[in-house]
Amino acid sequence: MEALYTVTREIRVLAEMADRDLASSGKTPEKLKGAGSFLMKVFGALAGKGPKRVGALYVTCQLFKVYFKLGTVHLCRSVIRSIETARIFDFEEFPTRDKVTYMYYTGRLEVLNENFIAADQKLMYALLHCNRRYEANIRMILKYLIPVKLSIGILPKMWLIEKCNLIEYADVIKALIRGDVRLLRRALQEHEDQFLRSGVYLVLEKLELQVYQRLVKKIYIIQKQKDASKAHQIKLEQIVKALRWLEVDMDADEVECMMSILIYKNLMKGYFAHKNKVVVLSKQDPFPKLKGKPVNP
Repeated sequence: MEALYTVTREIRVLAEMADRDLASSGKTPEKLKGAGSFLMKVFGALAGKGPKRVGALYVTCQLFKVYFKLGTVHLCRSVIRSIETARIFDFEEFPTRDKVTYMYYTGRLEVLNENFIAADQKLMYALLHCNRRYEANIRMILKYLIPVKLSIGILPKMWLIEKCNLIEYADVIKALIRGDVRLLRRALQEHEDQFLRSGVYLVLEKLELQVYQRLVKKIYIIQKQKDASKAHQIKLEQIVKALRWLEVDMDADEVECMMSILIYKNLMKGYFAHKNKVVVLSKQDPFPKLKGKPVNP
């Protein structure tokens, strides 16, 4: 099997090199696509009964690398279906190395599909089972796990961000803590190229709703300290003023629309009194917590 693993990997690597050479010569790169078709045949040969099926997951991971490189990630589905539905496969029988890689790529697919709970489970599996000596691999996993954690309401510790050299997420996390829309937008703009290359830009952009929620929560806490009996009633003009202080140009109608979205998305409990221009929050748990487990590699 080790010989097969070596040949399988070399087919992919050589195809990538050949495509780069073809592209530099002005020709159509097509070798990696051909390698993917060939590796699919190898997968079919391994996927039957018998001891050789243990190699099927390694070939699957090579196929994932091909499909992600080509931007044809939809082709991953048929291989995933074969692994996860076939009775002949017991996932725990496969080598840990292959299970970690498989969970990493399937976790990335769940991120693309915005299935954050499933992505969290898969990427956490990859993180917890990854060999601690391979710091580059841990960093690769965290690059996708952190946006997932943020999307389900978990804020990683800053020491983790610094330790794994993922500083591009620092201001995103600070923006969520502070309820600072301006800081979030600035962070997305500053690291736009990195986030686009990783495919997490849209995921991070959607965190803006959580930032608005935390801003309203801060206003609620301040009001509660002044007058607890009226804390659940927040005037629209107070939110508009807070946004202007953050240099976010939104008029009353836009803010009203944003508050309605937060209520609809269950980021806030309550209703909007349109006539009085007041957000009336529920007196019990007005800001529901998102479900998620902390990240602790």
